[in-house]
Amino acid sequence: MFITLTKIAAEVGWDSPRPGYDGLIEVANRLLNAKSNQQAQLSALRVLKSLFPTWLLVLFKMLVAPIAHGQLASMMLARATALSCKWLMGPCSVNSVLLPHGNSCSSGVFVERCKYLEESKCIGICINTCKLPTQAFFKDYMGVELYMEPNFEDYSCQFNFGVPAVCPAVDKALKESCLEICTNANRRRELGRTESDIPQCPQL
Repeated sequence: MFITLTKIAAEVGWDSPRPGYDGLIEVANRLLNAKSNQQAQLSALRVLKSLFPTWLLVLFKMLVAPIAHGQLASMMLARATALSCKWLMGPCSVNSVLLPHGNSCSSGVFVERCKYLEESKCIGICINTCKLPTQAFFKDYMGVELYMEPNFEDYSCQFNFGVPAVCPAVDKALKESCLEICTNANRRRELGRTESDIPQCPQL
């Protein structure tokens, strides 16, 4: 976690005085508030890329991703994600997903209750610093399609490796209203604005 926090802080040009996970959430908030959504996504993408040796990404995309139409790589990445990302997202497990050509494959990861979403209290942070850059990273740098489906009611999330991400124009996750626990949304409610005045998260 320390390495990730340091790299995100370098992108922001600011580091939180708070240690551990609380510091990570503060830096993620600062990243989104200091940059446009597209800039924040590119920053998060650079952080993800920096966590892996360049040679590993190149070889994986060249040699592993093409095997069995990407199924082997998808299953490998699902298992690696479930094992390595619990510190960020909380308990998660590998499950089966339906691939575009019709058969199922154990290339999914189900996050029971995403700690990153719950602690950040912000759909915009989820979308711009996790979902969109993560989907882009695996497709562009590892050669594996990924579609992430966050559930903003129970904070779960389904990773679908081997499944292409849907077009942003029709991705329902990008059209959600603020979370009930969103600090900014609650502040706007206190000022007398209703939910109908706030049709979706302003950070999207």
